[in-house]
Amino acid sequence: MSKADKLGVSSSFARAQPVGVSSRRAAIAEATGAPTSGVIPPSEVPIEALAHNPFNLREDLTELEELAASLTVRGQLQPLAVATRMAFMEAHPGNAEGLGRAPYVVIDGNRRLAAAQRAGLRTMQIHVNDSLASSAADILESALIANVHRVDVAPMDQARALQELVEVHGSQAQVAKRLGKTPAWVSQRLTLLNLTPELQDKVETGELKVEPARRIGRLPQGDQASAAEEAVNAVNPPRQRTRPAPAPTPEPGPELSPSASPRRITIAADSPDTIADALTAHLTPDDLKAVTELLLTRI
Repeated sequence: MSKADKLGVSSSFARAQPVGVSSRRAAIAEATGAPTSGVIPPSEVPIEALAHNPFNLREDLTELEELAASLTVRGQLQPLAVATRMAFMEAHPGNAEGLGRAPYVVIDGNRRLAAAQRAGLRTMQIHVNDSLASSAADILESALIANVHRVDVAPMDQARALQELVEVHGSQAQVAKRLGKTPAWVSQRLTLLNLTPELQDKVETGELKVEPARRIGRLPQGDQASAAEEAVNAVNPPRQRTRPAPAPTPEPGPELSPSASPRRITIAADSPDTIADALTAHLTPDDLKAVTELLLTRI
């Protein structure tokens, strides 16, 4: 069995390498069966041919159920940006263990791949672009740029990715230039890494909001806890016990006689005499006089 077959790679990947391939790339191809060049990138592949990028900046793939449902109902609307296994291994030598036997590594679209796997899709559309993985820094940049404007990227994950880029390129200014951002934008996000581990955990859980956390990150770590507590209380002030308001005291008014309290009078209306007798028996003279006057006004 050929090495290509052992790795689950299609026979087209086992073809002879063309002239001009670097000795390093040819050696990797010989060891793995991955393609070098001269292979037409497919636009749709079995889902088993795709591996997650082990260096994906998202540590947590969120809201997969909703995206899986969308893929099931609407299908895949945007192809995944992938690099060949060969290009990825050149950028990350010795890091093929997490790739399994897949001939492609997803650079942008790891969340969609995870949702598609959950939805049970059998194939996915891809766009092959090895320039995204020409180096470890390029892979990181590609993942970061694809996610910079997405609200579901955790702020701490973004800050860690930016720090890795600073280590690669040497300065925040260079990273800002490559990402098309201002140095202040990069610096502001990197301040989260100056927080104490406890406060970084609070940023990740959402207890401490990102904007005050960035301001607190500029303080000495000894002053951060009190500032964070103040920021949290400003957003979620502690609950105070409230006593029910006392019932309003009724305004003083004229005292009512017992006869003035509401009561029911049953009258057998056999004749005007029986009605008059019933009213006379139940009403005081003053009330009887008032009723008489009311009746006269209605005649």
